[in-house]
Amino acid sequence: MSDDPFGNPEDTREQILAATYRTLRDRGYAELTISAIGETFEKSPSLVYRHYDSKDELVLDCLTYMLDRYERQLTEDEITDPKERLEAFVEWGFEDAPPEREAFLSAIIELRSRAPHDESYESHFTRSDDVFVGYLADVIRSGIERGTFRECDPEQAAQLLVTTLSGTLFRRSTTDSSGWLDDVHEELQTYLETRLYRD
Repeated sequence: MSDDPFGNPEDTREQILAATYRTLRDRGYAELTISAIGETFEKSPSLVYRHYDSKDELVLDCLTYMLDRYERQLTEDEITDPKERLEAFVEWGFEDAPPEREAFLSAIIELRSRAPHDESYESHFTRSDDVFVGYLADVIRSGIERGTFRECDPEQAAQLLVTTLSGTLFRRSTTDSSGWLDDVHEELQTYLETRLYRD
């Protein structure tokens, strides 16, 4: 998955969402304002106010746009090598990420913390989890059908993997320690090799 979902914005809405993404990544949610987004926007900042009434409406539209894009990326290609797909998804959560990605993931953690008190964010992150669980379940199901993976409940395995990766990203973004990361990675690989992959 690309780290820049707004490389070539095609219209005014995408340009506004690109400015939102970059401002959120660089400043975080707490310092995000429509005025700050307007400073990053390449056209008149007044256009931002014309299209959106609040920063949360703007942020949620940005998140929805990105999730829609990721969902298309994840599902548009036929799954020809389930193990490779699964490994790539898992490694994405553990690999050293570019600073821009790390900064945006930290902002996502901020936004997710709003979900217990805001139904709009709760709805978005519920859908986000469902998208990634559904994708991994499809990958695992494909692996079982091809004889690459052991028989299991694809949905349960996918839930475990998404929850583990979500917790990993949360901990990476909210602590200054990383010694635990290799331990979690190794244990997750043990799970894949002993419970999911065939010899």
